[in-house]
Amino acid sequence: MPEISSLIAFSFIAVGMVLTPGPNMIYLISRSICQGRVAGLISLAGVALGFVFYMVCAACGITALVMAVPYAYDTVRITGAIYLLWLAWQAVRPNGRSLFQVRSLPKDSGYKLFFMGFLTNLLNPKIAVMYLSLLPQFINPAHGSVLQQSLVLGMMQIIISVSVNACIAISAGTIAHFLMKWPCCSFIQRWVMGGVLAMLAVKILGESRR
Repeated sequence: MPEISSLIAFSFIAVGMVLTPGPNMIYLISRSICQGRVAGLISLAGVALGFVFYMVCAACGITALVMAVPYAYDTVRITGAIYLLWLAWQAVRPNGRSLFQVRSLPKDSGYKLFFMGFLTNLLNPKIAVMYLSLLPQFINPAHGSVLQQSLVLGMMQIIISVSVNACIAISAGTIAHFLMKWPCCSFIQRWVMGGVLAMLAVKILGESRR
């Protein structure tokens, strides 16, 4: 089992990551606003399956392989940090759009909603950064099975991400209406998100290779 301090620290980072803008959040919000809460939750089920896929890959040793290959970890770490900085710029750039700005999407079947949610998460660089750059920092072989620690941390991330995203999907329409009514709140939301992304990027760049 991971140390309690590691579990607490990782849970805070998982919350910060899920609250920052990315493909998953944009897709879930857009789908919920355009097609309703049920469609958003079906899409979220697909996203959750994508999390499970990443967790299983990490637990089966892909993370260990990346860490073992010279410069591979640094390449993933630096690429992930650059991606987060790009997202931060997208959030705060002049004329940037709020995540809750309505995006027109066609109505899709439940099967397609689930599949698109899964595919969106599977191709989400932010999740790859989470499992390849951040998660290994909280695994200590001296505290037991690396496999067990990977599964515990992965399950914690999944529970946090699904819970937060479910709340966002259910309340997306209400939040969008509120931000349209109070544009200053949308401005603050974009800068807060951009700041969190930038801080995560700096944290990743500051991590040394174990």
